[in-house]
Amino acid sequence: MPELSLAMEEFLTWLTVERGRAKNTIAAYRRDLAAYTEFLRFRNVAIESVREGHLHDYVAFLRASARAPASIARAMVAIRTLHQFLLDEGVTSGDPSADVAVPRVPSGIPKALTEEEVGRLLDAVPGADAAARRDRAILELLYGTGMRISELCGLSLADLDLNESIGRVFGKGAKERIVPIGRLARQALSTWLERDGRGAFVPPRWARRDDAVAVFLNQRGGRLSRQGAWMIVRRHADTVGLADRLSPHVLRHSCATHMLDHGADIRTVQELLGHASLTTTQVYTKVTGDRLRVAYDAAHPRAKLAR
Repeated sequence: MPELSLAMEEFLTWLTVERGRAKNTIAAYRRDLAAYTEFLRFRNVAIESVREGHLHDYVAFLRASARAPASIARAMVAIRTLHQFLLDEGVTSGDPSADVAVPRVPSGIPKALTEEEVGRLLDAVPGADAAARRDRAILELLYGTGMRISELCGLSLADLDLNESIGRVFGKGAKERIVPIGRLARQALSTWLERDGRGAFVPPRWARRDDAVAVFLNQRGGRLSRQGAWMIVRRHADTVGLADRLSPHVLRHSCATHMLDHGADIRTVQELLGHASLTTTQVYTKVTGDRLRVAYDAAHPRAKLAR
């Protein structure tokens, strides 16, 4: 990865300190800025000398590289934010990205699992050893609360109150929210947190203070990483033939879709998922609306006559 300029490093620091962006967001910005840096260096263009035409060329370059529309849009958001920062800080006298449109991303509908498929996945963990207890708690918590995998991995013991059946989650931008923990997820968590569960992974000496307070541990006694949790979900999905249906957020999508299917208010689902905008949550209403149409056409005696 090419070394970033001092101005770019200051920009990333500003995003972290002033804007409270999460570590994963900063890492994504760093990758996008590294690719942008390489493009500019190949053309001998300093960041202070970038013009609008260079940015149009970069968008064309990304498209020619077969980058997905969402990937291009994310990269351009990072670059536009960078150039706005450079202008505000007086590094440049203008913003070359001001009139460069971010490529539109086709609106996609999350592919949720059916309730039967989720049931198969949640029942896919055999045994009662420490790893099985952990994996079962992970699956139950992801589906039961709709939290992101990164949020699950960030949980600390003090964030859980199983007596009150609630958990504290830190979402994007370090925003805090409280989520209810259902009966089955609470039972799975309680079993994992026993001596024969989490206690079996506790090392003789903690490598880091953050590991000691983590809810979910790997078998070496460290805080479970996002990649590690994702591999656990995928491994168990593979045993029940659902691996090809998975994305990292599949249980989150399924939680939201099934709640709306069963009559939950959209604003309740918005609060549960930690969406800043109701528009983000409304994508799930399209899913449930499609299902309603299918069910109506199949069940109502006059459905076909109505068309």
